[in-house]
Amino acid sequence: MTQIDALQDSLNPTRNKLISHPLYHALDTKEKITLFMENHVFAVWDFMSLIKALQKNLTCTSVPWTPNQNNFSGKLVNEIVLAEESDIDMNNNPKSHFELYLESMENLGANTNLIKKFIKEINSSQSYYESVKKFNIPSVVKEFMDFTFDIIKTNKNHVIASVFTFGREDLIPDMFIEIVKKLSSEKNIKTDLLIYYLERHIELDADEHGPMALKMINNLCGSDPIKWEEATIASEKALKMRIKLWDYVLNEVV
Repeated sequence: MTQIDALQDSLNPTRNKLISHPLYHALDTKEKITLFMENHVFAVWDFMSLIKALQKNLTCTSVPWTPNQNNFSGKLVNEIVLAEESDIDMNNNPKSHFELYLESMENLGANTNLIKKFIKEINSSQSYYESVKKFNIPSVVKEFMDFTFDIIKTNKNHVIASVFTFGREDLIPDMFIEIVKKLSSEKNIKTDLLIYYLERHIELDADEHGPMALKMINNLCGSDPIKWEEATIASEKALKMRIKLWDYVLNEVV
C-alpha cells in the first residue's frame, strides 16, 4: 500500500461519517436549504484561500518573476486555480465557484448580506483575522474559518494541500443533489443555479481536481514520515471541523 493510499484509508471512517451525515436528509424545504447555504457559503469562500495560499507558495506570483523549484506541484495548483477561480456559469461567462454559489443563493432567495459585507471588509482590511472580528458570524462558522486560516499560517505546503484536498466540496453526496432536484420539481423552487454549482464542482473534483490534489500531496510529502503524519493529522481535523459545522446547521434547521 502506498503512503497516499494509507492516508486515505485512515480517513475513511471520518469521511464516511461526514458523507452520511443526517443534515442532508433534513434539508427538505426551501427555508432549510437557504439557512444551510447562508452558513455554508463561508466554507465555500475560505476554501479559495487554501488554494491561493498554495499557489503563492508553489509558484511565483510576484514581480519580477523568478522560477520556482516546485515545478510539479506548481503546475497542478495552477490548473486547479484556473477552474476554481475562472470557471464558467450557465451562460458561459467566466465566474469563480464562490461567485457561482453566491448567485445560486440569490436565485433561491437566501440572504447574502452578511457574506457580501464580510467580503467588502476583507477587500478593505486585507486581513481575515481583523475582518472577522467585526461581524456577528455564528461561532461554529467562525471556528471553521479560523481553522482554515490557522492551517494557512503554518506555511507547510503539505499540510495546506492535505486540508484543501480532504475538506473539499465533493464531500457533498449525490443524495443532496437529488433532494434539491426533487424540491425544485415539486415546489417550483429556483434551484437551477444551485444544481449547476453542485454538479459542476463535484464533476471537476472527481474527474480532475481530486486526482491532481492527491498527486500534489504525494509530491509535497515525498518520503518524509513526519510530513505524512502531519498531513494525516490535519486532514482528520479538517473532516471533524466540517462535521462540527454540519452538526451546528442541523441543529438550526430541525
